[in-house]
Amino acid sequence: TVVDCSHPKKKMHLILVGATGLVGSGVLHSMLTNNSVTAISILSRRPVPMAKGHPKAHVILHTDFKTYPTSVLDQLKGAAGCVWALGVSQSDVSKDVYDEITVDYPIAAARAFSSLASPFKFVYVSGEGATLSPGIFTPYFGKIKGHAESELLKLSTQQEYSSLKPYSLRPGAVDPKQHQEIHEWIPKAKGLKAFVSPPMLAVVRTVGPSMVSPTRDLGRVLTELAMGDGEKLDGVGVSGEGRTISNAGMKRLAGL
Repeated sequence: TVVDCSHPKKKMHLILVGATGLVGSGVLHSMLTNNSVTAISILSRRPVPMAKGHPKAHVILHTDFKTYPTSVLDQLKGAAGCVWALGVSQSDVSKDVYDEITVDYPIAAARAFSSLASPFKFVYVSGEGATLSPGIFTPYFGKIKGHAESELLKLSTQQEYSSLKPYSLRPGAVDPKQHQEIHEWIPKAKGLKAFVSPPMLAVVRTVGPSMVSPTRDLGRVLTELAMGDGEKLDGVGVSGEGRTISNAGMKRLAGL
């Protein structure tokens, strides 16, 4: 467990970006069911059906994730942390668009949100394969996600953003199978992915269970990181100045 969520002083307001995706759905369910999370501000391009009717969830329709005007920041006042689960598959967009979504969007948000609280925890959903030291054989997504991780760490060392406490968590094969509460809300795979993804995930569950990231546990750890004290972590599966958590590290924090 990252933080004792039963502690009364831990009641707080969190921000979630990417709530309609697979990881984001798991995070949103965790936030909605965590009694210590008293307010959730969801930044989204479109309505978030899973949040509808929940009194502590507030959806802010937002289309430009590189710009955060006062009208948006005023609605985020008092937030203590953010889970950034917005992402896209490298195969679905051009390299320029992938770079913008993967790096430029979260960096712009971290800059804007850092003034909301001190400390302000910014939890970036990265991925296994990301690296801070890319080599000739590093896949493109690993290089770009690693670049985003590195930029967040650099940003937090600047005096202007000293309140920023970033974490980057690298999930493996994200698996919602045992998380029935989100099944109706998660995006359905289309085209070739609809045929390839389910059997591939089934194989990983069998031959490489350590590489699986169950959405229930992943969502809880991401939420707890945003709720925590922002201090550096240590132990198995933690690197990057105590702010980068591998899938093994996530499972350890989840008690798996």
